[in-house]
Amino acid sequence: MTVILVLLTLLAFIVLDALLTRQKASQPAARPQPRPLPGVLQPSYVEGFLVPEALHYHPGHSWLLRERKHVVRVGADEFAAALAGQMAKVELPKPGQWLRQGQKAWTFYRNGEKAEMVSPIEGEVLEVNPEVLAEPSLIREDPYGRGWLVTVYVPDEENTARNLLPTKLVRDWMRDAVERLYARQPQLAGAVAADGGRPADDVFAALPDVSWRELTREFFLS
Repeated sequence: MTVILVLLTLLAFIVLDALLTRQKASQPAARPQPRPLPGVLQPSYVEGFLVPEALHYHPGHSWLLRERKHVVRVGADEFAAALAGQMAKVELPKPGQWLRQGQKAWTFYRNGEKAEMVSPIEGEVLEVNPEVLAEPSLIREDPYGRGWLVTVYVPDEENTARNLLPTKLVRDWMRDAVERLYARQPQLAGAVAADGGRPADDVFAALPDVSWRELTREFFLS
């Protein structure tokens, strides 16, 4: 009788272990969280706009960070975020969609108008940021952190890099963009926030007579 009881107990443990193993196997693997952007820890500003040095930039005012081999995270830089301002909605490409460098990739909506931005790289979308879809204001509040847009698999990193801004030219490029914006709309100088010359997070709010779509199209190269 004792032997039978021991065998039944052992069998029960084996069955329980098998069930737990199957349950763990059926659960999806946890998706790695995007790592913090190192450039934000060492801020670098150009004409009041944050331009982290650890990132790579496209002339259409998007940035990218290499997460690992062939995988990059992408977003809009602070200049683009300030121009986009108070967005009502953000439309991102879907996972599996192929992006072509320099072609339209995502769209910002505001007051019935839309502004499109081009992709800084060529590759397949792996993931989109669900937080930004639910809360577009994150792009203005934290463009290099929680406001990231997509992660992309880039098979040809070398060719992609050739069409990005050389690191040594990034500061001059951003300075030129800000100067062109202020030259076109001098009243924007008054839209700069008082706290150390930082730009307001919605510069377009100071331009009631300017077409938001035309302004963003010029700087976003779309």
